Amino acid sequence: MITVGLTGGIGSGKSTVASGFTRRGAVLIDADAIVRSQQAPGSPVLAEMVQRFGDHIVAPDGTLDRGSVAAIVFNDPDALADLNAITHPPVGREIRRRLGEMEGTDCLVVLDIPLLGEGLAKGQRPRYRTSGILVVDVPTDLAVERLVTSRGFSADDARARIAAQLSRDERLAIADWVIDNSGSPDELEAAIDAAFTWASALPHIDAAP
Repeated sequence: MITVGLTGGIGSGKSTVASGFTRRGAVLIDADAIVRSQQAPGSPVLAEMVQRFGDHIVAPDGTLDRGSVAAIVFNDPDALADLNAITHPPVGREIRRRLGEMEGTDCLVVLDIPLLGEGLAKGQRPRYRTSGILVVDVPTDLAVERLVTSRGFSADDARARIAAQLSRDERLAIADWVIDNSGSPDELEAAIDAAFTWASALPHIDAAP
């Protein structure tokens, strides 16, 4: 299989790029979607989170109140480390299981993992073997504008979220291919076409790190 690590800052349009790849036949492994499924009501992961952070992180309908969790961990490194210790191991097992299902095929697999770029930028050994790294890039001011307009962030909150992530330069330094998403939707579609052609020509690998 071919595996492409997809990364980009908040507000970059990474999810739109991932959708564009799946429309062209790629298989998407979305770490955020896996996290959400494993935090469903009644799940062991949610029970561990409640034990660590309290009942107030659960909404009246029994689902996880993600805003409450974000408010707890955003400025508390210890709380964030505890959250990661609860969520990362089962998510990693599920990602590896799905990669194992694709091994030995001709599939193009997109790994949409939020912290993929952070680990690579720090020189850490990659958790998952990839054929190449695709970065979705957008100027900071435009990312802020999109977060305010489409996701209801305040400008200050948007800038704080962006500042907490890798810088653009750090992210671009690990890229094998860059999609510039500062233009129109039509321009983005053309950029996805070019990136998909690049990705399809990458070397095949196995799933083992």
